[in-house]
Amino acid sequence: MRSLFILLLAALLAGCEKPKLPSPFHADDVTPMFTQADFRLTDQHGKTRTLADFRGKAVVLFFGYTHCPDVCPTTMADLALVMGKLGTNASKLQVLFITVDPERDKPEMLAQYASAFHPSFLGLHGDAQATAQAAKAFSVLYQKQPTSSGYNVDHSVGTFLIDPNGKVRLQAPLGQSADWLADDIKLLLAGV
Repeated sequence: MRSLFILLLAALLAGCEKPKLPSPFHADDVTPMFTQADFRLTDQHGKTRTLADFRGKAVVLFFGYTHCPDVCPTTMADLALVMGKLGTNASKLQVLFITVDPERDKPEMLAQYASAFHPSFLGLHGDAQATAQAAKAFSVLYQKQPTSSGYNVDHSVGTFLIDPNGKVRLQAPLGQSADWLADDIKLLLAGV
């Protein structure tokens, strides 16, 4: 009887672990999924870039294309709002727009597109192989879809948030509010 009581008490105490607190972030924690995620692409100024180039800054990474009729410009406009909400911390954030349409998105077009939303935003491109490698590293899918006037590119949506140490930490869903994105970026900058 005493052994049964001790066993029951041990089982009850095992259930009394310290409760896990909810995440302080609004976006989803994707840290374990992207431990090796990186890219090697060229920015709109002709400079080859990897995530290591932005160490010390938080990075927001978004895959899209300049001819996108809806999701891409809306997301980029939201990211411009985030810059305003960050105030002086805006200088500690780098927004990167990676094109999934390197056939049409040439450096000049990427420069105009990215800077139309904010002067510090960078547009990144590569050839078909480099684009595919970058997309695969972040589990982003994309595919051309013919239209009567050419083609559109269907692509995964969501925004990746990378901490100042270069670790992919969060993925915000499509339509995440600028306030919530700014909150999450502030936490990453604070070392959370």
